[in-house]
Amino acid sequence: MRGSDILVAALEREGVDTIFAYPGGASQYLHQSLTHSKVIRTILPRHEQGGVFMAAGYARASGKVGVCMATSGPGATNLVTGIADAFMDSIPLVAITGQVPQAMIGKGAFQETDFFGLTLPIVKHSYLVLDVNDLPRIVKEAFHIASTGRPGPVLIDIPKDVQMAETQPRWGEEISLRGYNPYKKADDVALHEILGLIEKSEKPVLYVGGGIISSGAAAELKEFAELTNIFVCTTLMGIGCFPENHDLSLKWLGMHGSAYANFAVSQADLLLAFGVRFDDRVTGKVSEFAKRGTIVHIDIDFSEFNKNKDVHLPIESDIKYALGRLNEIIKSQRRSAKAFAPWRKQVEEWRTAHPFKYIDYPDAIAPQKVIQKLCELSKGECIVTTGVGQHQMWAGQFYTYSKPRTFLTSAGLGAMGFGYPTALGAQVAKPSVKVVDIDGDGSFLMNVQELATARVENIPAKVIILNNQHLGMVVQWEDRFFQSNRGHTYLGIPGEREKIYPDYVQICKGFDIPAERVLRNEDLIPALERLLNSEGPYVLDVAVPYTEHVLPMIPAGKTVDDIILE
Repeated sequence: MRGSDILVAALEREGVDTIFAYPGGASQYLHQSLTHSKVIRTILPRHEQGGVFMAAGYARASGKVGVCMATSGPGATNLVTGIADAFMDSIPLVAITGQVPQAMIGKGAFQETDFFGLTLPIVKHSYLVLDVNDLPRIVKEAFHIASTGRPGPVLIDIPKDVQMAETQPRWGEEISLRGYNPYKKADDVALHEILGLIEKSEKPVLYVGGGIISSGAAAELKEFAELTNIFVCTTLMGIGCFPENHDLSLKWLGMHGSAYANFAVSQADLLLAFGVRFDDRVTGKVSEFAKRGTIVHIDIDFSEFNKNKDVHLPIESDIKYALGRLNEIIKSQRRSAKAFAPWRKQVEEWRTAHPFKYIDYPDAIAPQKVIQKLCELSKGECIVTTGVGQHQMWAGQFYTYSKPRTFLTSAGLGAMGFGYPTALGAQVAKPSVKVVDIDGDGSFLMNVQELATARVENIPAKVIILNNQHLGMVVQWEDRFFQSNRGHTYLGIPGEREKIYPDYVQICKGFDIPAERVLRNEDLIPALERLLNSEGPYVLDVAVPYTEHVLPMIPAGKTVDDIILE
């Protein structure tokens, strides 16, 4: 078999059913082999960044490894943002790139880059394939590494001569990676210590993140919270891992999280940090974060312990195992949950006093209202993707998520242009679920070319553009900290502010995708209904005021005492 055929056969053996791939000179043999596969659907994005975000969307929605492919040089470098995004958010991804022939490596050949070297800081592992006989083993290892332990992206860079070389492949070799043991299990002694801390606690809080979703531990988390009667707040990456319509849910915390979640964590005497990394958007001023409480940190990645925040009890473990075992111990010992009555009363007072809220303008459409109405009309059953900015925060605040893998966002890297291609990948992974990208006009434009992918591949993902003609989140910071001095944040045409630019309805018409613009409140709900009822892709361009701010807000590097509520 030729190397390119071996690669495709190896992908099939790993259960790959979809690859998002853009061809070029150094990957052409790989694409020729893909045309003969009866198992793998090859989706052609219109930009490599779109392709890697689609693969990430597929992975985030399904839990399976997402796969993308590009040619050497600029094709490969266009994958960098998506690989970095997957690395930051611990998303299982295998990125395959073509490379110039080995004899040309290091000689400045046409479309050559040292992609192995370029991506070293943003991958979990990487391979430069130098022998065609290594391909079966490398592919098997890559999928194993990407999907086990703390998930992440793995790169396979394949020179053109390796793709063309012929050999008799050897399949089925057992994986043995020296020093790599992804199966971590908490010791019962440590778990009993957690239960002892809960017994002594009067104001406990669960602070949970993307690790719950990665490990498939949502059911175990719900059972644990109910067995112990402890309030739950999530990170942005953890949204959906605990049902937000549950009375123990405090939604999510951090810079733009709920005030009541931030207040609760600030006052907690015990913080159970499960599958989280204490990132700066959650902690603010690290030394002041949760300083009144004992902190227990369970994570599968030992390197996260005491990296950002010193903790009292670090436990290296798969969180699904740890929570499952905690539940077993609680039930076997017939421990009854504490009432935490004064604490519950206090938290309920905060929740009542500081809900997420907005002004429903009579003469303008509030962006928060768009998301709230979408949630009502869809009964909270959509998979929601986002770009990055104000709309991203409002999508987290005003939609109610009850299941994991239903809020897909670029949390760590904060990559604009993420929302729409991610929605396409998620829709391919979950064809029976409605997928809606809640986007900003700035973010959406960054990968607008993927409208062609949606049309040609008949992927029915929807888009709602909250169009304020500005880079809204940067404008908010300008308003708060720079006396509203505009530093190149206006996206329209200077001197023609009455004109909405660009005209997304006309752009969509060119791509042969139905679209409409909404300017008035009375038109909003009928337009949302048309979007949700459409059988194919659909774009709704909603004009919203640029003067809106995302609140609450804890300024960067500040504490909950500095929270802005109005």
